[in-house]
Amino acid sequence: MKAVLRGIRITPKKANLVAGMVRGMPVKEAINLLKFTPKKGAHIISKVIASAAANAKNNFHQSVDDLIITQIWAVKGATLKRATPANRGRAWPIHEVMSHITVEVGLPEGMTPKKPVAKAEAKTETKEVKAEDKAAKASTHSTSSGQASSASARKPVAKKEPKAKK
Repeated sequence: MKAVLRGIRITPKKANLVAGMVRGMPVKEAINLLKFTPKKGAHIISKVIASAAANAKNNFHQSVDDLIITQIWAVKGATLKRATPANRGRAWPIHEVMSHITVEVGLPEGMTPKKPVAKAEAKTETKEVKAEDKAAKASTHSTSSGQASSASARKPVAKKEPKAKK
């Protein structure tokens, strides 16, 4: 259960400083800590952590309260090369480094995942309701006492002839 943010405009060193603060923490506690951290990477990493937690909740039916950050890292991405004017007609290089931030969340060691009972029951109920709807529609169509359906009972619409040009 992970989330990856690619090509974000922050250096990996600055992102890894913030990532080290929350590595191994529970997800909710990490998001609360990053909310009050005055660093550029704090807001970025909190969004990635929230995305990983949402992936775990929606795709794997995990409770966000039980999740911890198992792994988090930032690696170097593309580098935008710019230049700033210098004396004697020269230019000094500016390297704007991008990062790829990866967050993996999971359950603590020894904790078993909870079964998503409510989701399974809801799916079976919707299947039963759909089957009942199909049966009801089929019975209404078969008991129409031999009359044609409303679509075929309509009169055909006569097409208008285009006017001749003068």
